[in-house]
Amino acid sequence: MSDRLLVLVRHGQSEWNLKNLFTGWKDPDLSEQGVAEANEAGRKLKAQGLVFDIAFTSVLTRAQHTLDLMLDQLGQTRIPVHRHLALNERDYGDLSGLNKDDARKKWGEDQVLIWRRSYDVPPPGGESLKDTLARTLPYYVQEILPCVLRGERTLVAAHGNSLRALIMVLEKLSPEGILKRELATGAPIIYRLNADSTVASKLDLA
Repeated sequence: MSDRLLVLVRHGQSEWNLKNLFTGWKDPDLSEQGVAEANEAGRKLKAQGLVFDIAFTSVLTRAQHTLDLMLDQLGQTRIPVHRHLALNERDYGDLSGLNKDDARKKWGEDQVLIWRRSYDVPPPGGESLKDTLARTLPYYVQEILPCVLRGERTLVAAHGNSLRALIMVLEKLSPEGILKRELATGAPIIYRLNADSTVASKLDLA
């Protein structure tokens, strides 16, 4: 049987995560801690003895940098890497670049909580989680999943909300269930899939 391996990793802490800013499609790099988290993720994957055939990431620097550092730790920098905006973080629209505390003062804590934690209510000018899933999921089905099912061992470095969309499908979570799912930065989740694309096993390296 081929090893239908899919590993998902949220990027390491970014400079804006550190400053408590809404990031979305803005493009800050990793913080020092984020670099350390990405390197540690690579070491954890190496300790599992994993070898990858292909990788996917977003068009944003923090995810690409995380992937590069992991592949460097793995000694696998020559594998093909596909970058696509379908894997970008959720677009926070008018909230992007704002301090989260300032946003609460401007719009009220309840409203900001709805934008951050509802499934289908987008912030002004931005995307809801439902919108993000509608962008991310077709790319997963058309580009990533076929690689996994062919036995190509696949590594995906992306973002909290784009990965939530994939996890929602993989783990058959409801909209309410996925909202409660927290993803640590730089923490690999290792899935092995059955031939019908359902999850055979899962290992969380957080």
